[in-house]
Amino acid sequence: MQYDIQEIEKKWQERWAVDPDGKTLPTGSGKKYYCLDMFPYPSGSGLHVGHWRGYVLSDIYARIKWLEGYNILHPMGWDAFGLPAENDAIKKGIQPVVSTAANIENFKRQLKQIGAIYDWDKELNTTDPHYYKWTQWIFLQMYKAGLAYEAETPINWCPKDLTGLANEEVVNGRCERCGTLVVQKMVRQWILRITNYAEKLLEGLDRLEWPEKVKLMQRNWIGKSEGLIFSAPVKDTQLTIHTFSAHFESFAADTFVVIAPDHPFLPTLLEGVPNKQEILDFCKKILDKRAKLGLEEEKESEGIFTGRYIVDPIGNGDLPIWVASFALAQYGTGMVKCSAHDERDFAFAKKYGIRLKAVLFPPDNPELAQKVRNLQVCYTDMVNGILTDPAEFNGKRAGDVREAIIDYLVKRKLADRKVNYKLRDWVFSRQRYWGEPIPLLHCVKCGVVPVPEADLPVELPLVEHYQPTGTGESPLAAIASWVNTTCPVCGSEAKRETNTMPQWAGSCWYFLRYPNPHLAYEAFDKKDMNYWLPVDLYIGGVEHAILHLLYARFYVKVLNDLGHLPFDEPFTHLFNQGMVNKYSEKSGLVEKMSKSKGNVVNPDEMVAKYGSDVLRMYMMFMGPPELDCEWQDAGIEGVKRFMHRLWSWITDPKTLVPDNQESVEAKKRFNHFIKAYQERLAMYKPNTALSAFMEFLNTMQAENLSIGRSTMESLLVALSVLAPHAASELLEVLFQKQLRDCAWPNYDLALAVDEFATIVVQINGKMRANISIARGASQEMVRAQAEELVAKWLEGVTVVKVIFVPDRLINFVVK
Repeated sequence: MQYDIQEIEKKWQERWAVDPDGKTLPTGSGKKYYCLDMFPYPSGSGLHVGHWRGYVLSDIYARIKWLEGYNILHPMGWDAFGLPAENDAIKKGIQPVVSTAANIENFKRQLKQIGAIYDWDKELNTTDPHYYKWTQWIFLQMYKAGLAYEAETPINWCPKDLTGLANEEVVNGRCERCGTLVVQKMVRQWILRITNYAEKLLEGLDRLEWPEKVKLMQRNWIGKSEGLIFSAPVKDTQLTIHTFSAHFESFAADTFVVIAPDHPFLPTLLEGVPNKQEILDFCKKILDKRAKLGLEEEKESEGIFTGRYIVDPIGNGDLPIWVASFALAQYGTGMVKCSAHDERDFAFAKKYGIRLKAVLFPPDNPELAQKVRNLQVCYTDMVNGILTDPAEFNGKRAGDVREAIIDYLVKRKLADRKVNYKLRDWVFSRQRYWGEPIPLLHCVKCGVVPVPEADLPVELPLVEHYQPTGTGESPLAAIASWVNTTCPVCGSEAKRETNTMPQWAGSCWYFLRYPNPHLAYEAFDKKDMNYWLPVDLYIGGVEHAILHLLYARFYVKVLNDLGHLPFDEPFTHLFNQGMVNKYSEKSGLVEKMSKSKGNVVNPDEMVAKYGSDVLRMYMMFMGPPELDCEWQDAGIEGVKRFMHRLWSWITDPKTLVPDNQESVEAKKRFNHFIKAYQERLAMYKPNTALSAFMEFLNTMQAENLSIGRSTMESLLVALSVLAPHAASELLEVLFQKQLRDCAWPNYDLALAVDEFATIVVQINGKMRANISIARGASQEMVRAQAEELVAKWLEGVTVVKVIFVPDRLINFVVK
């Protein structure tokens, strides 16, 4: 049989378009498996091969579960609102609704080339009013629960995209989308109280089968710290300040206070200070410098004295209050008591000549202790350090008396316990056109009024000019016919909210909609939720660890608390695929694929040249799927050669024999292969699973072994998860069967286990020989054979020890 890749794949894709494999059965139809890709935003550039990596990976596991008899839900849709889609439309000079539809059509064409068992009847689009009606409904539930509030506040502002950004959308001080340096701007915003869920978001991580890297990223972003709040009056004023400390063991050493340069309390603190404007100007310089640095740590802290002091209740006298560049308004109270036992505090005090006092010293090191006492070095060990002050803790190890210190300070009303989080509330509204309208009205009498649920969706109007204004107002504000309306409560004049939702709004809950995307009377059905959710396997890039994954968990926890969902975590098992990089001639480096670097590999070209199955297999063969890898043309050529060899061997008349003519050796080889193949797939190692396939083919050809019909059918079913087109064609031609008539193969453990083990023989850890011996052979049997093989290395030496690992290794330690 000729392996005509293009004809075979065209045939099966046309057939699957009419009669697809893997169709989702009704809710409740047996055991279920929900396998989900992070749905794409349909950019104008289409898919590149890096996208294929995740989509092929998810299809492998969806296919395995389908073949195991599960009712699978493996859907696909479009995250089509937001900045990327709108910017693409602006660039092309057309309406976003037009460009988005064209981009989706192209994406869908490309996705169908993969041969994945997506159920296209479940397709959804976040820009469809039938979908975003329920995005708006969810927002209203949050608003009614007090989780959405309006505020005019300084926010991250992108001067290029002309919109506000959430903290999570700022990377190294720059817009996550366009890379422009972000500035602070006062803008009226709608904000979600995600901070109310900080502890629940932390606690839930412990129950998830997620990569530790992602869980750590979320834990660090939430940033829980348990500490104390210290309060103190500001000298010669009626003011009181509150400082937070997570490392308070050396509280008696505090000698000054710092306040963040952007702290809202700072202007009040400076009232009456002669050089107030000079201080505020200095603060602006600090903030401008901070914005340029982004997340890069400043080399040296800067500060300025406010002219104010606190009267320290601890007893250290009047402590000066300084503005410091390292103090953050969003962390703790934005003010910190400082001492000789924090490296930044110490360096800052040395730079500006601020008094320091040491109360924490190293144990059993008099020389270092003297340097600490002389303020020559900063000692920071809050666990092992020995305290000298206050007297109650003199000579005690700081880590041993942490709780006692808390009791001491709280009982004396010198401090209060406080749990603090770095997580900030979510800046939710955007000053752009292409997004879900926020379903709120501003009534002249009633104030803010939610749009009645019966009036949803609030549809986005079609407009001629949708480009961002840069004024802090959405382009929707200029459409009087849309903005002006009537209050549903009192009938007075009202105006619609003109800010739109961020692109994350639609992706925070789309996985809830897939089981029944055409449901008209509610967002999701409880029967569907009880059966299908949570998602069993969720595959996507690690770049979504803080944004989408955190936001989606927040949405689900809110909906669970409000009684709409029976679970509080959306994704049981998360797998992050690595990026596909390629050499860029422009930079001379191996980099992430991008059009600007000229190193994008278009899957359309690869499919036309090699076929979908070969590309699928190469994407999996490039390396462990969780790691970044490098595209190499030579690699895909190798996979192509393997696929042609495999096809030729399978279709060779001498390969296939009746079951009763299949040799025991062939059965053993096949069962051994299937065991290794399935175990590697179960460990998410499709690259080594494909290696097992290659090893199997090499062995069968080298030993000129034939296989029975039942074995061949199982082999083709195993192949189908990697190369569904070729496997489907061979099943039909050889057996007149389709994949839906087959089952995922099992192996016979008795036949799969090797009868012989290869044991490495070492002398002082260096390999000198190998032994092939029956599995389970005793140390005495192995030693007898080994000593014969390595006799020349044992002459004239004494064996002082023998290390034996059954079925693997024997090592003679000699001298």
